[in-house]
Amino acid sequence: MVKKAKKVIRRDDPYAKKISTKIWHEQPSEQNPYIAQQSRCHGYDLIELVKERSYVDVLYLLFRSELPTKEEAVIFEQLLISFINPGPRHPATRSAIVAGVGKTDHVHILPIALSTLSGNFQGAGEVEPAVRFLRTNAKKPPEQVALALLDEGAKPAEGDWSIAPGFGSYYGGVDLMAEQLAQQLVTLPGCGKLLSWGNELSHALHDHQMGWLKTGVAAAVLADLGFLPFACASLYQLISAP
Repeated sequence: MVKKAKKVIRRDDPYAKKISTKIWHEQPSEQNPYIAQQSRCHGYDLIELVKERSYVDVLYLLFRSELPTKEEAVIFEQLLISFINPGPRHPATRSAIVAGVGKTDHVHILPIALSTLSGNFQGAGEVEPAVRFLRTNAKKPPEQVALALLDEGAKPAEGDWSIAPGFGSYYGGVDLMAEQLAQQLVTLPGCGKLLSWGNELSHALHDHQMGWLKTGVAAAVLADLGFLPFACASLYQLISAP
């Protein structure tokens, strides 16, 4: 029996010689097209950015396609400092410690930790839902939203109560560091409406031993700065890498 070959239909698309995306463009060398002699990030020459801009400015540019204003740069930088490490109690840090003790190759420890940091519990998996929650409810009175959440939900018999993405209890009480970070960031000129609204909601939940969670604070600031919800989650992993 002879197997008949299927007819191959060719699209005849031209080979794309342009090596670029909407984010990044590389100008190839005249001597070797595989070597870039110039790189541009959203149209800005990389060498010029190195000379004249901060890391915060360029990170903002990479995700937002424009450079930040002075006020945006200040609050973004303070957010980066606020979440520079999740702390030794965080599951992502614990996974990094266990991987290190287990003689895991050093270059694999951070990816292992980031996979844990991508989860919903105190992780990036909660950031995008928190952005959507804030955007959906920010036009409502925060006290009214707090009452509705308390009426609709039921406190679990064990563990913490995550009453809404980015808000809840932390080891049975209010996350004091999340509250302090929010109080600092809300005083800045670059503070937006979502952070301010979330701050009021957090205060309305204090009597029930709940308030801001760190994922909620990060979600509010990043969303106020104009980052897309999925980008907020990615940035949270980047800035909180254990």
